[in-house]
Parts: sequence; C-alpha cells; structure tokens
Amino acid sequence: MSDNRANPSLSSERAQRHVGRPLDRVDGSLKVTGRATYAYEHVDIPNIAHGYILGAAIAKGRIAVIDTTEAERAPGVLHVMTHRNAPTQPDFGPPTTPTVPEVFTRARPMLSSDRVRFYDEPVALVVAETFEAARAAAALIEVRYEAEVGRYDMESHLPGAYAPLRTNAGFETDSSVGDFEGAFSVAAVKLDVSYITPYQHHNPMEPHATTAVWSGDDLTIYTGAQTLANFRAGMANTLQMAPERVRIVSPFTGGGFGAKLIIHADTVLAALAARVVRRPVKIALTRQQMFANAGHRAKMKHDVRLGADRDGKLVALSHDVLSATSGFEEFCEQTAVFGRSLYAADNRLTRHRLVGLDTNRGEWMRSPGEAPGMFAFECAMDEMAEQLGLDPIEFRIRNEPHRDPERNVPFSTRNLVACMEEGATRFGWARRSAKPRAMRDGRFLVGYGMAAAIRPNYIGATRARVHLGGNGQLTVQLDMTDIGTGTYTILTQIAADATGLPLSSVKVELGDTNFPRTAGSGGSWGAASAGSAVHNACLALRERIVAEARRRDATLQDLTEEDVVFTDGEIRFGGRAESLARLVGNLSSSGIEAEGGVERAGAEFRDFSQHSYGAHFVEIGVDTDSGEIRMRRMLTTIGAGRILNPKTARSQIIGGMAWGIGAALMEESVLDPRYGHFVNHDLAEYHLPVNADVPPLDVVFLEEHDQRANVLGSKGLGELGVCGASAAVANAVYNATGVRVREFPITLDKLLSGLA
Repeated sequence: MSDNRANPSLSSERAQRHVGRPLDRVDGSLKVTGRATYAYEHVDIPNIAHGYILGAAIAKGRIAVIDTTEAERAPGVLHVMTHRNAPTQPDFGPPTTPTVPEVFTRARPMLSSDRVRFYDEPVALVVAETFEAARAAAALIEVRYEAEVGRYDMESHLPGAYAPLRTNAGFETDSSVGDFEGAFSVAAVKLDVSYITPYQHHNPMEPHATTAVWSGDDLTIYTGAQTLANFRAGMANTLQMAPERVRIVSPFTGGGFGAKLIIHADTVLAALAARVVRRPVKIALTRQQMFANAGHRAKMKHDVRLGADRDGKLVALSHDVLSATSGFEEFCEQTAVFGRSLYAADNRLTRHRLVGLDTNRGEWMRSPGEAPGMFAFECAMDEMAEQLGLDPIEFRIRNEPHRDPERNVPFSTRNLVACMEEGATRFGWARRSAKPRAMRDGRFLVGYGMAAAIRPNYIGATRARVHLGGNGQLTVQLDMTDIGTGTYTILTQIAADATGLPLSSVKVELGDTNFPRTAGSGGSWGAASAGSAVHNACLALRERIVAEARRRDATLQDLTEEDVVFTDGEIRFGGRAESLARLVGNLSSSGIEAEGGVERAGAEFRDFSQHSYGAHFVEIGVDTDSGEIRMRRMLTTIGAGRILNPKTARSQIIGGMAWGIGAALMEESVLDPRYGHFVNHDLAEYHLPVNADVPPLDVVFLEEHDQRANVLGSKGLGELGVCGASAAVANAVYNATGVRVREFPITLDKLLSGLA
C-alpha cells in the first residue's frame, strides 16, 4: 500500500498496546555493552589498511610542488595518493545544481586538481598498515603552495551580497505580501534591529568514518550515514559506476545533526584507495579535520523590522538574512522561511542574500533555518513586546493567525497558543517581573524568558518490507538509519501493534541499501515516513495472510474485515482464534512477505499548512560581580501530533534544549579573517554545554492526532526542541540584566559593561 492514509478498518485495532508507551530502547543493551557496531569498528573484515588525510595549509591557491618521496619510503606505507595519481573522477560542476535532489547526490571528487578551495581541503592520502604509520608518513609529505588572496571576512564583503536562485529544500528566496515598506513607515510602534549568529559546527560524537571494501566491480561502504540513498547515489556518480553496484551499510550512526546527509572526504577517499591497493581501507576524520571537511552552519546577519498598532497587532513584519556561503558550492539556509507561517501581519517581507567566501560549503545543521532564524526573530518579538508594554505571551497571542499568513491555506492543526499557555502555568510565568533587574537571589540577578517554536512537518517517499515466518518472528527491513533517536524502538512498536504480535517477536533491520529505500533520517521526517511505511507494509502482510487463509478455507469467505482481528499473537476469525505463527506456517513453509510504503508529501501538505509547535521557558541567574550566567531551570511544551514513544521523544527534545543553551551562551566557530581557517577546531576550544551547564529540563507533550499528517497522526519533533530555545535563554538574560545582546553567543565580555 502506498497511500499516506491507510484503510481505517485495517489500520486501527480495538486496543493499541505499544505505540504511545514510554518503552526502553530495544537496541539499548547492544549500545551499553559495546556490541552496536559503528563505521570504524568493523574488525571482522580481514586485511584492512588504514588511511590518513593530509589537509591544505592554505585556504586559497594552488599546489606548486608536492613531494611524497619520504612518505612512500616510510615503514608500513602501502600507497600515497595525490592529485597526480588519483583515479579519474568527474568534474565537481557549478556551485548550484539544476535541481534540489542533485545537491545530495552530485559527484564529489577528491584529489582531482592542484587547486585549493578551502583550508584543510585534502591534498594527499596516505594508506598504511596501521593508522599510526599512515599519520606519521603524512607528516613527511612536503607541499609548497602558491597562495592567493582570499575572502574570509563576511562583514567586509556584505556589499557584494547577492540573491540565490533558491534556498535550501527549494523554498523561494524572497516572499512578499501586501506593502511592507508602506505599512512599516506609518506603524505606530516600530522595531528595527540586527542580530548576528555565528559559525557553528555539528560535532556528532562519532566522527566521520568509512570502511570501503571492493569485491570485483562491487563496492561495499560501511559508514555513518543519515540517508543511505544519497550516499549510494553520490558514490556512484563520483566513481562513475552503476548505483546497484554500490552497497551502503550503516546499522548504527553516532549522531549526525545534518552532517551525515551526504558523502564527505572519508567516504570517497576510502573507496578510491581500496580499489588502488586492492584491500579494504578505513579512514576516519580527526576531530580537527571535521571542522573544515564535514560541514558547518554559516555565519548570518539578521535584520528584523516589526511594525504594530498601539494594541499590539502586527501590521508589518520583515526578516532579511545575509549569510556566508562557499564560492565553489552554494548553500542558502532557509533562515527566514519559518516566519512566513508563524505570526499574522497583513504586510510581510522575507529575503535571503548570500556573501560568497573562500571556505568550505555550509551544510544542513539541526533545524536548518529555524534554529538561527528563530534565535534572532524571537528575540525581536521580546523587544517589541517590551516596547508595547505587553507580556511576551500576550503579544504573541494577539498575533495568532487563523490561516497560514502567506500561503492562505488552513493549518492541519495548530496548538501554539496551547503550548504557551500550558507552559506558562507549569513554569510559573506569572511570577515574572516585566521590569529587567527586578528579581534577585543573593548576588544573582534572576530573569525569566520565553520563546515560541515552530517547525514544518514533512513526509518523504519510503518503502518497507516485512516477513512473517512460521516461527512467529516478524522481520522488518528498510534502509532507514537510527542516528541515536530511537528508530529501532518506535518501528518495533509500530510493527507489533499493526500485526498484533508481542514486541519480542519483532526484529527491525535497518541501515542497508539491500533493503527497501527510505527518505532516511533528516528534516524530522524519519519517524513519520518510516513509521507509516512499516505500518502500511504490515497491513499489506495482513491482507495477504487473510487472502491466503480464505483461499484455503471456504468457511472464511463470508467474514467481513471487522470480523478479522490480529491481536495477542493470534488471528481471530469471528469467534475462532488461531496462533498467527501456526497459521502462517501452515500456509507457507517459507513464511509470508509483503511491502508497503508512503509517497512524498502530496495533497494534504499542499492544501494544509503542517507544522509542529512548542514554547520554551527559561529561568536564569547572572552573577552581578563576574557576569557569569547560570541556567537555573528550563521547561518546554511540545505539540507534535501523536507521540509514538514519550521516552525517546523526550530524549530528542532535551537534546534540542541543550543545543539551544549552547548556541545562546557558548557555541561559536571563529574563522580567522586573515587565513581562512577555523581557529577553535577541537572540543577543547569549541565549547559545548556539559552536565554542569545544563539545569533541570522539563518536557511536556500536548498530544494530538493530526490525521492529515500521516496514518500514525504523528509529526516531526527531532529538531523542534532547538527551535526558539536559544531566544528563550537570551530573553531571560535580558530580563535578568537589562542588557540586550544582539551578537551571539552571549559571553561575559558582552554583559560586563552593562552590569557596571
């Protein structure tokens, strides 16, 4: 079945027993005992060689001389690859692909030219018997460059900003409704402010790593991936081979956050080297190498203008974003797009502009668009509420739209106001003082802040295969990946409920391109897409079982669909019950198999505006002597459709909340404006929130069933937790101190002068 909405008479049991329960992760024991195998841990592959990448010491120019003589003589070295002897690969192509899907699947050649496009771009690969031997030999390679003057400082190149053809995912670069400039010019109350959000890096716990194995003309890649179909297509296009000869295996991925949506240097170079040395080759990027070679979130300047009447009704709303991008490959984050659906205003304007620099490309980073965009915009809403003399929640409620403000279609569901009101009650928002610096606890100034959250709901084309054997074991297969979010668990729950089997009888197999293709993990569509496909595949399996049973037994012909129930490991035909395993075993010695799926977003997404919602509440303390900021507590209310597993869902939301804290208070990648490299390129200097930085986090789900979203009624929430979270922290800092910081993150130096 491929319909996004399955037959209700088949899809609903009299009692759902597993979906919606906070079950423990089914793969939990594998992970805590070290038996979950990640990309670099495939030790069962014989005769593996190790690769180490040498990166460029300049950010722009060309390689004049590269001498690998000493490296080739080093102990244990098998091969040294440079642009002089690398296998032929296709050209990279223009900065912008003709279509959106090609961004993910385009050829990404490595060591194909003497040109250097960004700092630490691979210029050589050493393959040796051990990692240590490869690394030591790489240090013996001598490279002389002809450096060129590069563009690294975004601020000085703002006059050269240009409008891209599209933003990420194909959204329109600009949007305009009404007459913004005219309405803003005569608005009774105005706000015109600018914010800066910095470069940031994903830093998943598992670095990018690949093990490549050739068998004749067939290639198997073991790697950490979010979307296996993209990896397969990208490798096939880079190596100029048929996609069906490329197999991607990724049963476990140690975090991705968008950094593992496409192939990177480790994957391409491992495959090239393995073919040359005729042995399996594994390569892992070091943490330092990831800062240049595994994507980042670009630095942005946000210009926000709001105009309102005296009653707090917005009459004009504008968000202009200027973002850094690579010169050789364009990436425009859809930073202002969320604002097209969030608040009502008759006159609206959103625009995206890019500033081309000599860096590696920016990439998708958790909640692309909403994370940096809402950071700025929700701070602006807080500033505007203060100018109007309104409570920030009341100001937002007064601007609640009844239909999507720019698409002019109804919302499938919308519970943003409910999230704000429920959160305010639970948090004790009424105790907040509207006047900054009015609340104290000893030497600490105390502040409350809040922000709204919105994230679009998507669904991607996905297929799943299920097989029920005569032993009663249901095997579920799809190339979906689990990036730590609990995919194995929720798919087990869905399959168990759809077939009436116990959880112990369901085995989910993921992360292999030999399985049916899915949309993968990204964009918060994973659970909805994969879950719906598994559900529909199970319904197709049920139909096959019933049809075969009726073919064998004439007494079943007159039974209706309502008379046939799958529950408790049995199939019940009216008043007669039979073990499902025994019945299948009698019907077929090899078991019964079926496939099902969902198509990508169709009419329900075109005719309705679909989003998940939330509201963040933060209490913060600021030391009056040192300016030290301490998180005291944080609460987030979430409205994201049906919650498939409250335990794994909560884990995703608190992870997003921690991301928000980090972005607000510490995360910043510093690009040297002279030499074009990220200075703080390790976890010692790129500061992330740790346990001591994170206060008690509380998550409340306002569950609903969105029948237009998918057959499960669920919505995406993996990225929702970070949307607006940083703004809530920043607004709390202002409420505590009266100091409004607009260049993030909020560090001591930006507060101290205002605290004096």
